[in-house]
Amino acid sequence: MPIERVSNLDDPRLSPYRAVKDRELARDGERFLAEGEFIVRRLLASTFPVESVLFSERRAEALAAIVPADVPVYVLPDALVHRVIGFKFHSGVIACGRRLASPPLDSLLDGKESLTLVVCPETANAENIGSLIRISAAFSADAMLLGERCCDPFWRQSVRVSMGTVFSLPIARSRSLLADLKQLRQRWGVELIATVLDESADSLREFRRKPRTALLLGNEAQGLDRPYIDVCDRRVTIPMKLGVDSLNVAVAAAVFLFQLS
Repeated sequence: MPIERVSNLDDPRLSPYRAVKDRELARDGERFLAEGEFIVRRLLASTFPVESVLFSERRAEALAAIVPADVPVYVLPDALVHRVIGFKFHSGVIACGRRLASPPLDSLLDGKESLTLVVCPETANAENIGSLIRISAAFSADAMLLGERCCDPFWRQSVRVSMGTVFSLPIARSRSLLADLKQLRQRWGVELIATVLDESADSLREFRRKPRTALLLGNEAQGLDRPYIDVCDRRVTIPMKLGVDSLNVAVAAAVFLFQLS
């Protein structure tokens, strides 16, 4: 791979790595950043295009060999890395990747007799969406479907919290989620499950899934909006005790997906 040593912080090759906002990275060529050796290794092993990799001087000798020959490698003095990245404590390994197009919905379903689809209509927190991706991958979900107002799964914090599973779990972004949910029911026979806080809903203890299931997870503050609940076939709740009335959305997702798996 071409190793290029960089010592000037204003070098244009470093522009994607500077402390820029996620929206600016996405707007400038659909880029995203992957940080840390483990996550960068997962990116390099994936089908996502990698634009370049940046190493601190102390990490370059040991890790440069993991980078494919056609991907540029930038090496910076250790003292400069944190000034580029935007904070002082850093592993010294970071890569700039480019997004793939959102897969069409039918590509996630055609030919599959069984399916577990995680649906997030409007998860607003980057850390939560990263956790949901990692949890979905851990419990063998086949794909995720994100609503129009859902947080971007390729924001810097989301990628980091997902521990790189964002590169392996198929994730589709819907332009009209309610319409897509109706298609899931009518065209592909997917049972839609609304996760709710309601004692009158089916208890997760007794819940038995159908082969094709989509699990809808609510917003962190308000849960699922009524239109999403109404389009679902069933409402399911996690029975809880000791006055606890709700769980973090990622924790709740882990409980539901463990049961589904």
